[in-house]
Amino acid sequence: MNRKIVARDLLYPECPIRNILARIGDKWSMLVLYTLAERDCMRFNAINNSIPDISQKMLTTTLRTLEQDGLVNRRIYAEVPPRVEYSLTERALTLLPHLNSLIDWSLRNFTDIMHDREMATT
Repeated sequence: MNRKIVARDLLYPECPIRNILARIGDKWSMLVLYTLAERDCMRFNAINNSIPDISQKMLTTTLRTLEQDGLVNRRIYAEVPPRVEYSLTERALTLLPHLNSLIDWSLRNFTDIMHDREMATT
């Protein structure tokens, strides 16, 4: 069964910020993109092992969503058993510098943000 995963902001269907960031800013998409950026291509189990707290079902859903958005290529090899490999598309490669900037910013500010959160709850 091949189901399309449609996500479009109902109030602002033409807003690129709401519609695109909602997809790549979910809990798993950026981690999957970051993981795929480490190699030219990866098989499902390799991705799954690289993100230990993601379920197989959620990884499947995330890969399908990223494929539908043109960020991930899925290549099936006619072998027994079938081999499937995932890789980033050219579009995803243009996203990587921005993703890496966000990761760098997160690493630089993590400690201070966690401290501020702690202070806000006390």
